[in-house]
Amino acid sequence: MASTIIPARAVIPFLVGMMLLTGVCNTLLTKYQDNQCVRNCDDPDPKKRRHFEQPVIQTLQMFVGEMGCWLVVGLMKLYHRYVLKSTPNNYQPVPANDNDDGLAADNASIHSTTALNGSGNRSSSSPFKAEEPGSVLHGWRICLLSLPAICDILGTTLMNAGLLLVAASIYQMTRGALVLFVGLFSVIFLRRHLHLFQWLSLVGVMTGVAIVGLAGAIQPDKKHVGTQSTEVNSDALRVIIGVLMIAGAQIFTATQFVLEEWILERSTIEPIKVVGWEGVFGFSVTLLGMTALHFAIGRTDAGRYGIFDMVEGWRQFLEYRSVFVSSILIMISIGGFNFFGLSVTRSVSATSRSTIDTCRTLFIWIVSLGLGWETFKWLQVLGFVLLVYFTFLFNGIVQPPFAFLRVREVEELLPQEPIEHN
Repeated sequence: MASTIIPARAVIPFLVGMMLLTGVCNTLLTKYQDNQCVRNCDDPDPKKRRHFEQPVIQTLQMFVGEMGCWLVVGLMKLYHRYVLKSTPNNYQPVPANDNDDGLAADNASIHSTTALNGSGNRSSSSPFKAEEPGSVLHGWRICLLSLPAICDILGTTLMNAGLLLVAASIYQMTRGALVLFVGLFSVIFLRRHLHLFQWLSLVGVMTGVAIVGLAGAIQPDKKHVGTQSTEVNSDALRVIIGVLMIAGAQIFTATQFVLEEWILERSTIEPIKVVGWEGVFGFSVTLLGMTALHFAIGRTDAGRYGIFDMVEGWRQFLEYRSVFVSSILIMISIGGFNFFGLSVTRSVSATSRSTIDTCRTLFIWIVSLGLGWETFKWLQVLGFVLLVYFTFLFNGIVQPPFAFLRVREVEELLPQEPIEHN
C-alpha cells in the first residue's frame, strides 16, 4: 500500500483541538464531581452536608485513565499484526535508470518502512517498536518516566485540592502561571532562547493570573461545601488559598513538562507509551502513598472522613453513581488529554503546550456560567483578556505593540518535517 505524506501542519491543529476538548471535559467533570453530596445529603442544614472532597483519589483515577492507553497500544498491535499484514501491497517500485538515480532514491525513501517522528528521528513504520540502544529510555531507563509521574502526582493533587476552594474558571485561569515556570525552566535546563517580547509576555500572563485571583477574592462565589463557611471574609480567604495552591502546583507541572520534552527529544518512544508508563508509575506511587497516609492520618479521630481516609473515599466512590460515572468519564478524558498533550510537546514544544492549554479557559468559563457554578465578574474578564493576548503574543500570533520589541526572525513553533503514514 502506497505511502501518503501528511505535513506536520495538517496534523498539529487536530492534536491541539483534541487536547483542548479533552482538557475542558476533564476540568468540568472534576468540578462536577466535587459538587456531589456524599454524606448527610438529607440534612435540612446545608452546612452539615458533605461533598466529594477526595483530591488524592482524583489523582489516582487520573493515572488509571493514563494506564488505559495500554489498551490502545494492544489494539493497535493486533491491527498491525492481523489487518495490515493481510492487506495486499500494490506498490510497484519505479525502475531506476542511469539518468534518474535521484528520482529512484527519492521514491525509495518515500515508500520505505521508516517514518519521521515529531523530533525528526527515524523510527519504524510500526509505532510500537522497542526502544533503540541509543535512546535514553532503553532497557531499565524506562524508569526515568517515574520522575515526571511523581511531578504529576504532586501537581495534580495540589490542584485538585485548590479546585475544591475556587470556581472552575478561576482554577483554569490560575493555571496560566504554568507558562512562566515552563518558560523559565526551558531556558535554564533545555537551553532555549526567549526574546524580550516573550519575557514580557510571561510577565503579562502572570499579571492576568493575579487579576483573576483578585476578582475571585473581591467577589467570591458562595460554595455549597459543608466544610466551608459562607461568610464573605472566609470565602475571600478560601479563594486566596486556593489560588496560591493552584499557582504553586504549576512548579511541579512545569518540571513535568520539561522532563517529558527532554526525554522525548532523546527517544523514539511514542507519546501513547509515555502516557501509559507514567500511568503505571504514578498509580503505583499514589496507591502506596494513599495507604501510608490512611494508616498515619486517615484512621485517627481528626483524620476520619477526611481526604486521607481511604476507606471513606472508596465508599463514596462506589456507593454514589454520579461520582462513579464521572470518574469513568474523567479517566477517559485525562487519558486522551495526556496523549494529545504529549503529542503537542513532541511536535511543538513544552512552552507552546502550556500556552495553548490556556485557551481552554474560555470554554470552561462559558459552561460554568451557564450551569450557575459561578457569577459574572468584569475584573475576571480583564484577567482573561490579558491571559489570551499575552499568550498569543508569546507564540507570535500577534506582533509586539512597539517596534523595538519586534524581531526579524522568530523561531518557528511548528516543525517543517513531514510525517509519513503507511
